[in-house]
Amino acid sequence: MNLDNPVWCSLNETHQKFSINYNNLKCYHPDFCPFGGYESSREIRSQIDEYAKIIDNFFIVGDRPEFSKNLTLKNELVCLQMIIDSPIDLEIQEHIIQLTSENEAVLVKLVNLVQPGYFKNKTIQLGDYHGIVKNGDLVAVTGERMKMNDFTEVSAIITHPNHTRKGYARQLIAHTVNKILHQNKIPYLHVAEDNTIAISLYEKLGFQIRRKISFWNFQK
Repeated sequence: MNLDNPVWCSLNETHQKFSINYNNLKCYHPDFCPFGGYESSREIRSQIDEYAKIIDNFFIVGDRPEFSKNLTLKNELVCLQMIIDSPIDLEIQEHIIQLTSENEAVLVKLVNLVQPGYFKNKTIQLGDYHGIVKNGDLVAVTGERMKMNDFTEVSAIITHPNHTRKGYARQLIAHTVNKILHQNKIPYLHVAEDNTIAISLYEKLGFQIRRKISFWNFQK
């Protein structure tokens, strides 16, 4: 199933134009996303080294790859992959706006404030991002990252620390999920397995755990 190898399949399908291809390894261009994926039966040691020439810190998603002495495996981030196939019945009380390139700088700043290292300057171009603005400030966002023909990843579920517990994330997730389902695609997401607060929220909204998946963080 495509969700077993989301980076590889996204870069083979909807996101081909963002892909850098190293034969058995496919990676997002570093300006968009620091992720790579491969078919688990393939040798990619030298190809990871090639990707490392243009990015200092990145993730290989899926099975643990063999790697050369030129790289350091910083850590294994174990995530739950969660999926939802029914609309979320939730009243949207806030005014939700679609973010554009004009919002790029504040979007990058907000996401990296809460989850540093994942969101790049051009990540906004991977899909649609929506947000909630209060007193002129972007305080909460949710968007789309990896995309396949049949699946779209819900990502960057971020609320500024000064604006939590107001239902902003819940409404933005509902807005994004229902939009994806309206496009006849299935929404899914990844969340660190120890982020119990987020997992509880997603389950209350209707997401179900599909599997665990590892994000292997490499540095030069």
